[in-house]
Order: sequence, then C-alpha cells, then structure tokens
Amino acid sequence: MQRLVYRLCKVEPEELAALLWSFAYFFCLLCGYYVLRPVRDEMGIQGGIGNLPWLFTATFVAMLAAVPVYGFLAARFARRTMLPVVYLFFAANLLLFYLLMATGVAPGWVARAFFVWLSVFNLFVVSVFWSFMADLFSNEQAKRLFGFIAAGGSAGALAGPTLTAALVHIVGVANLLPISIVFVFGAVVCIHVLSRWSHERVPGSDASAHRPLGGSIWGGVRLALSSTYLLGICGYILLLTMTSTFLYLEQASIVAGSLPSSVERTRLFATIDLTVNLLTLFAQLFLTNRILAGCGVRCALLAMPLLSLLGFAAMGFAPTLAVLVVFIVLRRALEYAVSKPAREVLFTVLTREEKYKAKNVVDTVVTRGGDMASGWLVTGLRALGAGAAHLAVLALPLSAAWAALSLFLARRHGALAAASERRCRS
Repeated sequence: MQRLVYRLCKVEPEELAALLWSFAYFFCLLCGYYVLRPVRDEMGIQGGIGNLPWLFTATFVAMLAAVPVYGFLAARFARRTMLPVVYLFFAANLLLFYLLMATGVAPGWVARAFFVWLSVFNLFVVSVFWSFMADLFSNEQAKRLFGFIAAGGSAGALAGPTLTAALVHIVGVANLLPISIVFVFGAVVCIHVLSRWSHERVPGSDASAHRPLGGSIWGGVRLALSSTYLLGICGYILLLTMTSTFLYLEQASIVAGSLPSSVERTRLFATIDLTVNLLTLFAQLFLTNRILAGCGVRCALLAMPLLSLLGFAAMGFAPTLAVLVVFIVLRRALEYAVSKPAREVLFTVLTREEKYKAKNVVDTVVTRGGDMASGWLVTGLRALGAGAAHLAVLALPLSAAWAALSLFLARRHGALAAASERRCRS
C-alpha cells in the first residue's frame, strides 16, 4: 500500500496512516453530500426557477447566522470536540428533513428549505475539513498530499451520485437522506482517529491544537478583513462563485426547458456529477500533485480563470444544452482537481486562528454572498431582456480579473511560505 501511494504522492512512512484516514474522511463527506446533490437541484426546480435568487439570498442569510455560532464553538471548544459537534448537528438536521419529507409536510416549503440547508451544509462541512487538513499538514506536505486527499472526496463524489442514480427509483427521494447520515457518522470516526494521530505523532509538541482558539465569535470576520492576502482569497472565491452562479442559473433554465420530466432531470444531474467525478478522480491521482509540486501554485490557480474565458466565449456563440453540459463538466472537474487543492495550499502558511475562523468566513459567507449578488444581478439583467449569450459575455471580464488576482495570490503565498520557513530555521 505504501509503495502504491508513494508512486502517486511521495508520502513518507510516518504520514501514511494520516493520509489514508484523511482520504476516508473526505470520501465520507462528499459521498454523503453527493447522494443528496441531485435531490437539491431537483428541489430547486420544484421550488420554482423564479425563486432561485430568493433561495440564494436565504442561503446567504443562513450563512451569516451560522458564522457567529461557529465562532462561538471555535473560541470555546478544542478542535477534537468542535469538529464532531459540527457534523453531528448537521446529521440531526438531516434526520429532521427525512421525517418531514417522508410524512409529506408542506412539500413546497420543505423543498426550498432543503435547498438552502444543503447549500449551507456543503460549504460548512468542506470548509471545516480543509481547515483541519491545513492544520494537520505543513505547506510542503500539502503540495505533496492534498491532491491524493482531494481524490478521496472525488471517490466519494463518484460513489454518491452512483448510489442516487441506482436507488432513487427503488427507495424514493426521502429515503436517500438516512444513507447520507451514515456517511456523516463515518466522517466523525475519521476525525477522532486523525486527532489521536496528531496528538501521538510527537506527544506534547502540538498542545495548542487541543485547546480552544479563544477570541471573539466574530474574530474570523475581523481577520479576513484585516489581511490583504485573505482579502485576495476572498476576491478569488467571489469571482469563482459569481461565474459559477451565472452558469448554475443557465443550467436550471436550459435543463428545465429541455427536459420536462422530474426523473429525467434528476438522472441528468446525477450523470453530470458522475462524469465530473470520474475526470476529477483521475486528475487528482495522476496530475494534481505533479502540477502543484512541479508547475507551482501559480499555474494551478490560473487554470480555472483561463478555462472560464474559453467556456463563456463558447456559451456566447452557442448557448445550448450540449455546450452547457460540456462546459460544466470541464469546469467542475478542473475546479475540484486543481483549483480547490491550490486554494487550500494558500491557507497552510496562516495562523491556526486564521485557518479555522477566517477560512470559514471566506469559504461560507463570501461564497454565498457571491451567489446572492450574482443571482439578483442575473435576475435584473433578464428583466432588461438579457439572454444566455449576454450573460456569457458579461462573465468574460470577470474571468480576466480573476486571472490577474491569481497571479497576485501566487506571489503573496510564495513570500509568506518563505518567511515561515525562515522562522522555522531560526
């Protein structure tokens, strides 16, 4: 096993156990999420395409409400206590939604609430996961190992839609939720094992990880706004989110107009997820670490903006279902395989409080704020008569600015990493 994994990411013997448990942790998270993602997309259509901007707004408000709660937990509980509490809370929420769906209570409102909740769930659990990874592994380790760890998520994201496509006709939509709960509990087990590994690796050397972070419940907001580096990451994620929302709203509109059946739409969403995750898994196992370690963070960050320039140009010429699906598949595969691991490497040079508090604000509030802003922007442009081609043209200058910001972040990361290495040597 060690020889096989070493060929993929050059893992050291003392890192192997943590690497495999991290792989399993991310597998459980994304498998549980992707079991439900096609359900969320279908719920968005059932709740009314015209209501999507309102759902994005509700999600943003929910994120704002969740940030101080998370800040309270981070300030007062040690890492090994805080992380399981977050996941068990979401598991309890899933159980409640299952009971509501199974009993048929207010299906329209439950569909909208589930759309909002799963959008919050996805960002929070993944953000907490990568905060934990940035805390466990150094910048040098991250460049070697994060691609393989991300492949665990892709393997889970591959298994999730496969389960949904196979089971939705047999068990129905509501009964997919208990399956997801099982995977959330699996993630909690992985957290326990990794926390123990971190503590036993060099006993007593990492005592701060076993104490609460302290500080204010709004400390993450303060940290994110006081650092040009973190503000740059905010800008990168905001531009990613805005262009993704443009694409998502076009997906909802074009798919609803092309496929009238709810089952057909759910199957298409599951098939897209399956294709994306096959491509992503291959890239993460064989390309991601080579890109990060060989070409560097700069190339990895630039990949998504450059693809978006090409893709939105194609959408401007031919806003059809076929072009949309190809663009979505390539863009999401590149994001998960290259852009996402590169963004997580950016956080390895920060303090522990920045990794947990500021990162959570960046990953959740900024992302959903971008969803809300771009959702209403698209609504306003459509009211003025703009179509899919106009939206694609609007996304082109955003993609160009995104590329410029990528260069800035790569330079700042290099400077911070060099400063961190000098401190360690001294």
